[in-house]
Amino acid sequence: MKKQDAKPFDFILFITIIVLLAMGIIMVLSASSPSALSKTQNSYSYVTKQATFAVLGFTCMLVISKIDYRIYAKFYKIIYIIVVLMLLAVPIIGHNAKGATRWIDLGFTTFQPSELAKIGLIIFYATWLTKNKDHLKKQAKGFWIPILYLAPIAFILVFLQDHLSATVVIAMIVAIMMLMAGTKLRYFMTYGMAGVAAGGAGLYFLAKFTEKGAFRLDRITAFLNPWNDPTDTGWQIIQSLYAIGSGGLFGVGLGESKQKFLYIPEPHNDFIFSVLAEELGFVGCAVVILLFAIFIWRGLVIAMKAPDMFGSLVAVGITALVGIQAIINIAVVTSSMPNTGMPLPFFSYGGTALVILLCSVRCTIKYIKKLQKSIKRIG
Repeated sequence: MKKQDAKPFDFILFITIIVLLAMGIIMVLSASSPSALSKTQNSYSYVTKQATFAVLGFTCMLVISKIDYRIYAKFYKIIYIIVVLMLLAVPIIGHNAKGATRWIDLGFTTFQPSELAKIGLIIFYATWLTKNKDHLKKQAKGFWIPILYLAPIAFILVFLQDHLSATVVIAMIVAIMMLMAGTKLRYFMTYGMAGVAAGGAGLYFLAKFTEKGAFRLDRITAFLNPWNDPTDTGWQIIQSLYAIGSGGLFGVGLGESKQKFLYIPEPHNDFIFSVLAEELGFVGCAVVILLFAIFIWRGLVIAMKAPDMFGSLVAVGITALVGIQAIINIAVVTSSMPNTGMPLPFFSYGGTALVILLCSVRCTIKYIKKLQKSIKRIG
């Protein structure tokens, strides 16, 4: 029991995160070299920033690990207000990149508020659902009120930032947390599915008859048949499939990718998995997918063993965040679904997103320590 009490975190999850992060930095180095050389005349400019933020993320992890996670629940209302204001500020003071205004320029780097909003909303919903756990079987408090809290977030992301992918991820995370907390499944199967159908129809008509979100129709067309426009809308997915097909079973070798040489646009970002598939082959892809599967498994174990409902729901939310983004990213680069611009956790280039992810994952790991203390008191 003394050995168990001294164990500070879930060792399997911790090692899994270390391996994912190490592989991510190596792949950023490999995938970004041609783009970095072309844009900055320094092949190591992107990986240097990524490694720096990785170190910063680990430092923040150590600091956050000393904080009792239950303190965040005391500020859940303030966190929600900050999330809304932060997202509203993007269209006003935001930085435009790649044709979209979703970032805030901090001078030394750019910051995407939607990444922090995901964590903030996980904390908010974990607290709200815990406080109302005795009423979640009812239709109003169990379904409609949580949806009403989500509505302004979705409106801001879709109509002011054109960021549908973040909206989908947040909605899926909230739905999973609600189901785990006790909301009845039939509410999602009836009202939820009807809402999704109505929202999809609305987005289609907006894209069809206005300029708002018209690019999404192009992405769907490119998904159905990228060869209809191989030099424009279908270019990225075609080059991605070339890379994956070239990798074969064991890959062409680390650093030997051909498609990263300015064929795949910015291969160190959303399509970094394509470069990984080309260089490390099917075996490398299987290893990465297995690591994400282990992450999800350990996250669910931690959620089940958390000493309170709030901790359990936060663990579920963070696990769902990583799992959903990984599944969508891999589905996109393999042309299993239309392009959504979804980063691959721990791999895709992005400093602030990496720091936020590491800090949130550290919170999940710490629940094991809280559980062990509770067991010791009971014993």
